[in-house]
Amino acid sequence: MIVGTIKIKLYAPWVHSLKDKRMTVKSICNKVRNKYNVSIAEVAEQDTHQTIVLGLACVTNERSLTDSIIDGVLNFIEANTEAEIIHIEREIL
Repeated sequence: MIVGTIKIKLYAPWVHSLKDKRMTVKSICNKVRNKYNVSIAEVAEQDTHQTIVLGLACVTNERSLTDSIIDGVLNFIEANTEAEIIHIEREIL
């Protein structure tokens, strides 16, 4: 069993309220869940308007598949949101 985790920090300069942020986070999480079979949620800085921190986990039986899924999710987030990825922490166990 291979477990891949990733923590993604995004900067969204157009977000000026927690309501805007919740809508953005919900949209990203739903799109990722629908396209990939992963668990994703906002994991930190819930009260900071323009900073979004997402945690993601996937379980597979091959390391290469885990890498592929995580790379796909990162590319998908980059392509489907205007938010800028400013930090990534990636771990495969």
